[in-house]
Amino acid sequence: MPTMRSTPLALTVLAMLHSKPLHPYGVQRLIKQWGKDQVVNVSQRAALYRTIERLHADGLIAVRETGRDQAYPERTVYELTDAGRSTARIWLDDMLAEPKQEFPPFPAALSHLLMIAPAAALNALRRRASTLAEARAAMDDLLATHNDLPRVSLLEIEYRHVVIAAEERWLHGVIDDLGTGRLTWPTE
Repeated sequence: MPTMRSTPLALTVLAMLHSKPLHPYGVQRLIKQWGKDQVVNVSQRAALYRTIERLHADGLIAVRETGRDQAYPERTVYELTDAGRSTARIWLDDMLAEPKQEFPPFPAALSHLLMIAPAAALNALRRRASTLAEARAAMDDLLATHNDLPRVSLLEIEYRHVVIAAEERWLHGVIDDLGTGRLTWPTE
């Protein structure tokens, strides 16, 4: 039985290897190519390599071959094992069915607004609203340019779009309340 706990990155690695055997760089490239880097952080290659090492140690993936190309360093190609396929389905079911307590930075920052003046909070939240509007517009473009794909392959983008739109609506209400003085607090 695997000892590794499920993580979005671990599930994504197993999913990429479900499509075909790959070396770690190929996994990272495929994650980006398929747009999964919008929902899984692969910017730090070291985290990807550690995840692959843990999946291998738990028998969820296996070395298929180690090859060397003159243009590249030695590359280990991994493949999904039966245990990895089974575990991926269990993790997927759990992640889909069970809401988890997550600790994103934004709610943590909101919980400490008393540390800054309302005007500083207003400025920061306006910048956030602008960034969210840009992200939503980029997702609009992505959804429009990929409307030929099956909807199932875009569900994570749809979900993020809806979440961002909801956050934008809420954020504009808070910004309005801060701007009009309906929301304020002592600054000392």
